[in-house]
Amino acid sequence: MTEAVIRRAVPADAETLATLGARTFRETFEHLYEPADLQAFLADAYDLDRTRAELGDPAKASWLVEAGGEAIGYASAGPCGLPHDDVTAACGELKRIYFRKDRQGGGLGGKLFAEVMDWLLATGPRTIWIGVWSENFGAQRFYERHGFEKAGEYGFRVGKTVDREFILRRPAESFSKTRSQLA
Repeated sequence: MTEAVIRRAVPADAETLATLGARTFRETFEHLYEPADLQAFLADAYDLDRTRAELGDPAKASWLVEAGGEAIGYASAGPCGLPHDDVTAACGELKRIYFRKDRQGGGLGGKLFAEVMDWLLATGPRTIWIGVWSENFGAQRFYERHGFEKAGEYGFRVGKTVDREFILRRPAESFSKTRSQLA
């Protein structure tokens, strides 16, 4: 098996990133939504023009994980957009981190997470936020191990369905920028 490579995505990767984003969201959550609602959500959230614009925005960043010539995972980060009273313009957010279902496990998630955190903290410590589905217990345990605590909840809408999402936060003062502590 070819060793996986993590690299920063560029605007030319928009189609790959949009396709992979829609695929991994569908693989993870398809069972929760009506097909028409899911399709409408995917068309908006992973729109090619929107993805291209996000990749060109210097305040945002995305990464691709590639192995054997295929994109198998990705992450996106940027300014925090979660609905919480304590969010400020200085806050960062890990917006998405997903792997194809057939490529989950094996430690790549921790490496990708560390890469994203390095970028979010490149200009110094700041509060980092994450939204996570209330039923994603594995992700919650992972983030807890990395110092994140529940700070609130909100409704994440996909069509007629409103999922219960947890808002997690790790305050700026809790960060040590050493990569080994993040992986």
